[in-house]
Amino acid sequence: MNMLTKCHARHVVLMLFLSHFSLQTEAACSRVINAPVAPLGFSVIVSGDSVSGIYPDIFRSLSSRETCRFHFSAVPRARLELLFENGQADVLFPAIRTTKRDEHGYFIPLIYTRATLISLQSARPVIQSQQELLEQKNLKVVVVRGYDYGEAYQAITTELQKQGRLVVEADAVSAARILKAGGAAMSIMAPYIFVGAAQGDTRVEDIADKLRFEVLPELGWSDSGIYLSKKSLNQDDRNALQEMMERAARSGLVWKAFSRYYKPEVLKEGNRPR
Repeated sequence: MNMLTKCHARHVVLMLFLSHFSLQTEAACSRVINAPVAPLGFSVIVSGDSVSGIYPDIFRSLSSRETCRFHFSAVPRARLELLFENGQADVLFPAIRTTKRDEHGYFIPLIYTRATLISLQSARPVIQSQQELLEQKNLKVVVVRGYDYGEAYQAITTELQKQGRLVVEADAVSAARILKAGGAAMSIMAPYIFVGAAQGDTRVEDIADKLRFEVLPELGWSDSGIYLSKKSLNQDDRNALQEMMERAARSGLVWKAFSRYYKPEVLKEGNRPR
């Protein structure tokens, strides 16, 4: 079974799973919600004009019951952040809560997540802290433009940039290709994003089961979820969307959807249910 078929099978199973949930509410949005998205592991899958994955499937399932409809369009992650900041995107997801994003949107937490060091399995001694990472000056690190895991992540990447050790790519698949080719020794990213990207691309799917995850204490657990725009959404629509998402989180729907796509060992180091 090829990866496209596997993704389709997961999509069908997830949609059947979601159909069993009853998240009734009288809330309704006044218009179609503008939701540009960027590929992000199995959270958001973009194939041509088709957008699927954990979050789009959840939103479509909820919209069929609550009449808050979503229009999805694919853009690069860095552009997605700009669209949201400028009020040209109604929602931003999935997203870690950060001070910068709080300026532009209202945050709704759905799961906990954290970034880890990700590398190919090797005999290299475990890196146990930010300081140890910064002292390994022969090791390059690849990250994705537009990803943000909070202040500690920004501090690490800023210092790596000063040291000339930072490689910045447009998406997680490109980061995985750099890692496989030896252009960087490791990446800093949430494990589920990296693994989902690798499994979804034939050029790098062979490394998905050969990865090593190392936890840095400085990169702690953060809220991950959805931002609602302060600029483009009116109060009633924000209330409707907030109620939808909070019901989904309370029901366990979001975490069970993640568990349908990812192996427990992938979720173990980088995700927790709320």
